[in-house]
Amino acid sequence: MAFGRLERTQGPQPMSEINVTPLVDVMLVLVVIFIITAPLLASSIRLDLPKTDAAKPTDAPKFITLVVDKSGQAFLNDKPLNSDELAGRLRETAAQNPETEVQLRADEGVPYGKVVQVMGLAQKAGLNRIGFVADNPSASAAPR
Repeated sequence: MAFGRLERTQGPQPMSEINVTPLVDVMLVLVVIFIITAPLLASSIRLDLPKTDAAKPTDAPKFITLVVDKSGQAFLNDKPLNSDELAGRLRETAAQNPETEVQLRADEGVPYGKVVQVMGLAQKAGLNRIGFVADNPSASAAPR
């Protein structure tokens, strides 16, 4: 007769490590989503905007984007328009909301007269809030 202790074996211990595989799967799906949607967020018209330290984004609740590229072509919300079409669309916008802000983007190479002509069309339509969009020189290029 043995008077010894019965040996007890310990059961499986709980795992204290995180399962990384689902985390990696979710992160890869998010990366793919961002890769697909990132080009859609950028403007499709290439411009060399003038540089100024005072350029800051505005928090206007309603705005339209008016672009004048190097050739003098006007774009309203990335759609090319001639002067008559542009004037009509600006009048429609002013009729809907006269407080709409016009964010004017003009390439550096555009003559000043063309910019003034586009501004005049906006003001004749009744849109008096015009903001000029420019790049910050320190954000877009390294110091020379």
